[in-house]
Amino acid sequence: MTASVAPVSPAAPASHPLAAPLARTAVTLMFTVNGLLIGGWGGSLPSLRDKLAVSDGQIALMLFLAGIAGITSMQVGGRLSDVVGARRIALVALPVLVAAVVTLGLADSYPVAVVGAALLGLGNGAMDVAMNAIGVQVEQARRRPVMSSFHAFFSIGNLLGAAAVLGLAAAFGLAGGAIVTPLLLTLAAVAVVVLVVLVRVAPTAAPVEHRDAEGGRIRIPRAAYVLGVMALAFGLSEGTAVDWSSIHITDVARVDPTTGAVGLVAVSGFMVVIRLFGDRLVTRFGRRAIVRFGGVSAALGYLAVTLVSSLPLLVAGWALVGLGVGMIAPQVYAVAGHLGGGRVLAVVVTFGYAAFLAGPAVIGFLVRHVGIHHAMAVPAVLCAGIVALAATMPREDSDISRRRETDPLA
Repeated sequence: MTASVAPVSPAAPASHPLAAPLARTAVTLMFTVNGLLIGGWGGSLPSLRDKLAVSDGQIALMLFLAGIAGITSMQVGGRLSDVVGARRIALVALPVLVAAVVTLGLADSYPVAVVGAALLGLGNGAMDVAMNAIGVQVEQARRRPVMSSFHAFFSIGNLLGAAAVLGLAAAFGLAGGAIVTPLLLTLAAVAVVVLVVLVRVAPTAAPVEHRDAEGGRIRIPRAAYVLGVMALAFGLSEGTAVDWSSIHITDVARVDPTTGAVGLVAVSGFMVVIRLFGDRLVTRFGRRAIVRFGGVSAALGYLAVTLVSSLPLLVAGWALVGLGVGMIAPQVYAVAGHLGGGRVLAVVVTFGYAAFLAGPAVIGFLVRHVGIHHAMAVPAVLCAGIVALAATMPREDSDISRRRETDPLA
């Protein structure tokens, strides 16, 4: 068979352009600007609701349409990344994402905002898969893990985008709907500058063939769907942590909402920290061990928040959740990319993205029926399942090529 996406191995040429520091910097910029725009969008939603005078149900519909557009775009973008190269898809998707943010910033009616949300889903879905695909090729060329650091800078960008709401409010005395336009247009301008830089420095990612020695098309490997199930589990767990941690602490510890926000701070902060150190840990212990440890950490964190009620212990529990889920996604996505390029990434990222979007709603249903304390047992069980499924992952990236050579559908 044609092994077009080779794993990291000692045979990889160190002089490959994708191994250069500039290539890593360019991909880091992609992840950062993507996180910045998505964080700004998320942080602006309450203000956008005020500006347009719409209901929570209408905001939910916008989020749903953005999610559907994103899932569709992931499938198309993943396959096109293999055909024409991930660089091109990322550099086409980013202007779509910028256009979406501008549309949302200038929207003066709900229909215009819906168009902006759909554009945001289309741009983000394709860019998400493409930047992960090119990140995997940089990792292959460098012959050592780098995916955790890329995801760390996405998280940093996300935090900066959300924090820009507070920054503009403090600097210019803006509040409510008045902050939406200057916020989103400022972030869009930053993204345009980054886009100009990326056009010049982003590395070229090779197209990926999926044909065997006889020219027949190779089907998506079965292992992709196992990775997809893992993505479902960590997607729901991460989405629950992002959307429910602050509410959980507010209700269980009986504190004011401002204090309760420390839950999301703990989750996000520990996700960034572990991702910054994740590549070193993968080098030392391997992806399988890191995913197992992440699953154990997140499961223990969720178990803790179902059993305790004091503020310090709840914060510690949510910190463990952030530590755990922060480890898992970069490694699962890296294995998917090594296994089969953009089309396998599209499958796995879609599972995770769908669970991230739908999971909090599922948890919300459980909260109404069993209470917020007991509802957190569900992601605890899912994270424990990740520990078990991690046994199917290769210990080393070099094991992936051996699997493909012995069984193309492995």
